[in-house]
Amino acid sequence: MKRFKKFTALLGAAVLALSITACAGSDQEEAAAAPVSETVTVEHLLGSTELPSDPQRIAVLDLASLDMIDAMELGDRVVGVPKSSSVSYLTAYTENADLEDFGSVKEVNMEALMASEPDVIFIGTRLEEQYEEISKIAPTICFGIDYEKGYMESFDSNLSSFSSIFGLGEKAEEISAGYADRLAKIAQSADSRSAIIGVVSSSSLSTLGNTSRCALIGTQMGFENIAQDVDSTHGNSSSFEFLVDLDPEYLFILDRDTAINSEGAKTAVEVMDNELVQKTQAYKNDNIVYLTPDVWYLAEGGITATDTMLRDIENAVL
Repeated sequence: MKRFKKFTALLGAAVLALSITACAGSDQEEAAAAPVSETVTVEHLLGSTELPSDPQRIAVLDLASLDMIDAMELGDRVVGVPKSSSVSYLTAYTENADLEDFGSVKEVNMEALMASEPDVIFIGTRLEEQYEEISKIAPTICFGIDYEKGYMESFDSNLSSFSSIFGLGEKAEEISAGYADRLAKIAQSADSRSAIIGVVSSSSLSTLGNTSRCALIGTQMGFENIAQDVDSTHGNSSSFEFLVDLDPEYLFILDRDTAINSEGAKTAVEVMDNELVQKTQAYKNDNIVYLTPDVWYLAEGGITATDTMLRDIENAVL
């Protein structure tokens, strides 16, 4: 009788163990089968867009976005780029025969874009008016710089939205924090010194204000842009006499013709080499800074671009 009771107890324990194991296995299967979020909603310059999370086929119509994709090591997902537009560090994409050619950052080859069957499309502000048409092909994200909001604020916002698509939030936060530290050091060293930001095109000089490209210098890098009352993206037509009159401590010059590979054009260095410029404090103190052309003109907002922009000014003031 005792032997029978002992056997019954052992049998009960075994059944209980099997029951627990089965329940645990069932729970694990249910957990494994639990639906993972398949979409993500992203805020961008033109609103909010729902798209597949972690998309595998990426169409790019904007160099700053391509810069982000490249810097975040997602380049193997790119299916096509605007090959008529490029910057020096992204030629591996624009010269890749295996990628579709989408035209330029301003004029899109819609047939090629459609044929690439993308999961997501990234565009810049140059294609803002074509946003609705492009978004009919696939979910479309528009990243750009809101100069009223501030360059770094826009950059951080765009990077955060981008990282949410691909689950790269931690890496994005590290980049933003590092750039913020560098910017603070530049601003401290600049110490409100007077500056004029100019763009040279077709041998002419225009000044740039604080609501256009290169605005970062006069709004967040600590310089006082003494020609900042300019609203045009391409600047106000100016004269070299104007530079003499205002006599800035620093001159920051962007060479547009070099940025767009304008054949036969004089370089900004050649154009600025004249007697009037030589009368300015900036010239006398060797404080004429030539900004990396393609980056500042074509790729503002990219990760590598922003690094280069910061480095251009660091080299001038630190």
